[in-house]
Amino acid sequence: MDKLIIKGGKPLFGDAYVSGSKNASLPIMAATLLAEGVYNISNVPVLKDIFTMGELLERLGIENSFSGDTFILNNMDGGGADAPYDLVKKMRASILVLGPLLAKRRKAKVSLPGGCAIGERPVDLHIAALEKMGAEITVNHGYIEASCGRLTGAEINFKTVTVTGTENILMAAALAKGRTVINNAAAEPEISDLAGFLRKMGAEITGDGTSVITIEGTDELSAADYSVMPDRIEAGTLMCAVAGTGGDVRLHNAPLKCMSAVTDALFTAGLAVKEGEDGVLELSSGGELNSADISTKPYPGFPTDMQAQYMAIMTKANGTAVIDENIFENRFMHVAELKRMGADIAVKDGQAVVRGVKELSGAPVMASDLMASAGLVIAALMATNTSEINRVYHLDRGYQEFEKKLRGIGADIKRV
Repeated sequence: MDKLIIKGGKPLFGDAYVSGSKNASLPIMAATLLAEGVYNISNVPVLKDIFTMGELLERLGIENSFSGDTFILNNMDGGGADAPYDLVKKMRASILVLGPLLAKRRKAKVSLPGGCAIGERPVDLHIAALEKMGAEITVNHGYIEASCGRLTGAEINFKTVTVTGTENILMAAALAKGRTVINNAAAEPEISDLAGFLRKMGAEITGDGTSVITIEGTDELSAADYSVMPDRIEAGTLMCAVAGTGGDVRLHNAPLKCMSAVTDALFTAGLAVKEGEDGVLELSSGGELNSADISTKPYPGFPTDMQAQYMAIMTKANGTAVIDENIFENRFMHVAELKRMGADIAVKDGQAVVRGVKELSGAPVMASDLMASAGLVIAALMATNTSEINRVYHLDRGYQEFEKKLRGIGADIKRV
């Protein structure tokens, strides 16, 4: 099993390039179920989750392959509607095929995402919304089994904000009869990217990027080409690496307009961020940080997917930082590993209190999930001596050639 060996304590200098967004690519790939034809989707990151979604779409009759950073999909309308457990268990985003399958093929059999029980995670919100649009849905033996005539537009009122739920209903409503209004919709920029793609296919959508999205259903959509937005989480992770280690880095392709919560927090902590020519971000840090509190919230608040990376840099900041995690109850699993490196962190009731220490010490640590992996990499870059990060297959799900990018700006990091 691969692991990363990192010798910390080196500031970072040079140019780094942000890849395309995984969280935007996955729903866009799922949306190709809505119309036959060939799609050229550019700026797609080469990641395990992308290949998992590609394999699932192959099962549903959509041939796909990479050509450079362009993902080519050919929807031949194979007619399949089964998303089996052996694929869905690998990636929760597989639930995104449910809406477009019902809208286009009028049936779907989709495994519940691994470890998910109805009512504990927002899959129940997807089901209730699709039922309101006319689908008949049962849950049997771990599978969502659904069928419908043509879906009908409806007013959907999500009781809590759900990103994948908003995306699923957005895709389903594009081919529904009549108007659909999604209230309490998620406003993430990846949803606006999906809406932009659907508009290129011929959908009528307004209000994306706000809490109320309106979709006027159409009888037919057409295949379209599209370029995926850059990954704001990868950009934020690289910014945290510079903040924590010190140095000067030019960050290319960062989606600055949708990163204000992250850039504001990092500026307060001590990272200088200047927008240069062609949107290149000029990052500068002396490695001396000040503690600053954050609270994770739905967009445009501070993203939960940046919490572990931010916590890593707070471990050496001057003072005490309070980090409130309001999205996922199990998002502090990286704390125990950071404490193995000498961090002073206390956790209680969804809140972490991080007291800055003078130095972190390299240690063998184990990643528990994707974002924990990124946080541990940053901590290792900041630490003295050498760290081993195990189970980095989590990192490979969301970051394309991450250690290569870090080596390119001076990090001493290798994969073994």
